[in-house]
Amino acid sequence: MQRRTLLQLGLAAGASLALAGCGFRLRGLDQPLVAIDALALAGEESELARQVARRLERAGTRIDDQAAQVLNLGVESFRERRLSVLDSGPRELEMTLTVPFSVQRRADGAYLLDQQQLEVSERLTVNDDELLAQDELRDATRERLRDEAVRQLMDRLRALGE
Repeated sequence: MQRRTLLQLGLAAGASLALAGCGFRLRGLDQPLVAIDALALAGEESELARQVARRLERAGTRIDDQAAQVLNLGVESFRERRLSVLDSGPRELEMTLTVPFSVQRRADGAYLLDQQQLEVSERLTVNDDELLAQDELRDATRERLRDEAVRQLMDRLRALGE
């Protein structure tokens, strides 16, 4: 009887590990945006816009100024909020990136996604004793926030294409 129970537990654990291991494939990261074969990008030239263009091309969507749909990217805005109350020593901050965007059909100007907003945030700890490290930490946090915003944008575009 114990062998059967042990075998069942082993099979259940193996199946759950196999499913957990392929979780990113199941979510479809960097898979083609099914209904969107080409997309035009509009907005300011920024690091976020470059990352979006690279990610779209990697997912199989062509960037074309004459495409039937236009992704309008607004200006990215970083905001820093202090979470700790002490003026000296290590301080905890929350950095937030906000990016407005919309997707518009070129033929009639109709919005497929009307004035949406991406907002991602991350906490970080800074120390006044390490001023140079603070700048590097803030830059790295900005990059991670951009990466997450691009990932969320891809998810929203993927949902639009379904």
